[in-house]
Amino acid sequence: MSTAVVTGGTRGIGRAISLELAGAGHDVIALATSAPAEPLAGVDARICDVTDEAQVVSTFSDIGRVDILVNNAGVSGSNRLGRTTLEEWHRSIAVNATGAFLCTRAVIDGMLERDAGRIVTVASIAGVEGAKYIAAYASSKHAAMGLMRVVAAEVDGTGVTANSVCPTFVRTEMTVATIANIARQTGKNLAEAEAALAKATPHGRIIEIAEVVEAVMELLDGDHNGQEIVLDGGPS
Repeated sequence: MSTAVVTGGTRGIGRAISLELAGAGHDVIALATSAPAEPLAGVDARICDVTDEAQVVSTFSDIGRVDILVNNAGVSGSNRLGRTTLEEWHRSIAVNATGAFLCTRAVIDGMLERDAGRIVTVASIAGVEGAKYIAAYASSKHAAMGLMRVVAAEVDGTGVTANSVCPTFVRTEMTVATIANIARQTGKNLAEAEAALAKATPHGRIIEIAEVVEAVMELLDGDHNGQEIVLDGGPS
């Protein structure tokens, strides 16, 4: 049985990925900064702040062999560049980029020694292109994408692969909060606020968690390396 680690693995997209992997027969460890609100069947949930080097080193040392790593932990936020605080900047970089770096670094040598392993980073379309009011978030996702490309180059020709999934807005608690914030700031109702958010995507819709899970599983099951699957609401 292979061991899979999913960061941010107890909520939203991460929870769905953890459950999908467990259902496929993997030994799944979901890392999060707090205990899950609801039990995850077949998943070992552990507390680990992926921005803390000592915690990451200790956690992965305890886990031992890791065959699959899904870098999913992330935070979002929006602000006009002139109002973006250094705290907002540091938080985005720490979770979205440094967390992926620390966890990938923790598993890469073991994977290369065994000549086998799969790494998938759940990034964002913001890591491919920019947009208004997301300087910290977009920069952190560009950094995560840059890391993935470097890892893919370093493992090229081996049995290890590194890929990423880049979704636009996904129907998660995070997006629901964004829709509510739009409604508060604009006076729109929630349906109108969601429509406004969807309009900002290339294909005018919020994508579903299941679509992200499907893309992640496709990359884990294949031999792709250095691939970036963009989920922008268009036909799959």
